[in-house]
Amino acid sequence: MDLVKQVDHDMVAAMKAREVERTSTLRMMKAALKNREIEKREALTDAEAQQVFATMIKQRKDSIEQFQKGNRPELAAKEAREIVLIEGYLPKTASEEDLKKLVDEALAGTSFGPRDMGQAMKTVQARIQETGMRADGRVLSELVKAKLQPIANSQ
Repeated sequence: MDLVKQVDHDMVAAMKAREVERTSTLRMMKAALKNREIEKREALTDAEAQQVFATMIKQRKDSIEQFQKGNRPELAAKEAREIVLIEGYLPKTASEEDLKKLVDEALAGTSFGPRDMGQAMKTVQARIQETGMRADGRVLSELVKAKLQPIANSQ
């Protein structure tokens, strides 16, 4: 079942079970998917739906940070619970060790330097997509940058 239909199905089940918070989060996810579908003017693929969910997770992480700064732990906790639910619809996140291995594999045999960060990131992200995993952009960026540094020092 594709992700859009899965969200619809789960939302109906949550409504029947009277799970208020879960229903609310699923409605929000469905609305985000529908908005993206309207922008695109055609049905979303699973990869596009995953991008929408990844964006939602990033927004929630930013919100958690702001709520913690504003001394609102109850709102931060609510956002954290939403992240857990949304992550259930995404492939598993690669561990840092897996990411290091993927970065090494993707950049092996290439002559990227520090100035080629963008190219290197595209290469690594393509490799990660092939595996069906997902990665935190900040962690990935740091790993690629660290991998490119020794190359710069040896030149």
